[in-house]
Amino acid sequence: MDTKGIIYELRTKMNMTQDELAEKVFVTRQAVSRWENGETVPSTETLKLLSRLFNVSINTLLGSPRQLVCQCCGMPLEDANISKETDGFFNEEYCKWCYADGEYMYHNMDDLIDVCVQNMASEHFSSDQAREYIKNMLPKLDYWKQHKYLSGAGEFEAFKNALIGEFNDLHIEGMPKVEKLNALVGGYINLEYPLPNGLTVKLLDDHATYLGTQLQSNQDGKCFGLAANAEFLLVCTYEENGANPQLIVYKKR
Repeated sequence: MDTKGIIYELRTKMNMTQDELAEKVFVTRQAVSRWENGETVPSTETLKLLSRLFNVSINTLLGSPRQLVCQCCGMPLEDANISKETDGFFNEEYCKWCYADGEYMYHNMDDLIDVCVQNMASEHFSSDQAREYIKNMLPKLDYWKQHKYLSGAGEFEAFKNALIGEFNDLHIEGMPKVEKLNALVGGYINLEYPLPNGLTVKLLDDHATYLGTQLQSNQDGKCFGLAANAEFLLVCTYEENGANPQLIVYKKR
């Protein structure tokens, strides 16, 4: 069904006249009539209002021209499982389990892989097969594919192993050996570090993806936080819940 038929069907299903619909989305009755006759289509802003009013995605209003897939977990998207922003508008990039109440639910790719394996494994698809499939698929999705090193699973693993070696070669006192790194979203690990002049600075991009981990210090109760991408290595320490962060290493690669 095309846009004209969809708008007509949704309007009549809600027992709404053209005048009533026009009033709710701030247009004239003639505009609604032209939509339903196929003469015009609503503007982008009006489509957003129609989407929220009818509780369907803009993709549905346009006749589903795109095959929507969650850009975090890869799940096919339908109106029932598409995420919403806090203002009620659909966010057609993510499912409601990966993005809820304006927050991303997964910052660690390995955590998401574990959840997906539990849901996908069956007698016809083993846990190992599911894990291998997901590990190859996730780096290709927009949420995780923020840097060129995430472009493919093979390159991704090779890059992680190279970074693990570089972190261990720093030989930082009290820091345990690095065994693994996870894909982490910048906003989750972007701490504010104090400068000698009394100011503070953040060194990461909240919207970028990094490789990193947290390690418990061998010498005190603090934690080491590690983050890296193709350009740099970062090591910091902090106390519980990220309190009192101190930058230890910021090194160009």
